[in-house]
Amino acid sequence: MILALQVSHSLQLSHFSTAVICAFCASIVFGITQRNDSREMVRYGAYCFAYFVGGLFLAGWVMWLLHH
Repeated sequence: MILALQVSHSLQLSHFSTAVICAFCASIVFGITQRNDSREMVRYGAYCFAYFVGGLFLAGWVMWLLHH
C-alpha cells in the first residue's frame, strides 16, 4: 500500500503586496497595449506602476484618516 504524503506550502501575502503585484501586472498590460515602441512601452508601464503604487499609498492614508 502506498501512502500519499500531503505537504502544504502556503504563501501568505499581505493586502499591500497583493495590490503591488496586481499593479505590476496591469502596468505590463497597459504598457504593451497602449504604446508601439519598446522604449515607450517600458516608460509607460513604469509610469502606470508609479501611479498605481502612489494611489495605493494615497488610498491607505485616506482610509487611515477616515478611521481616526
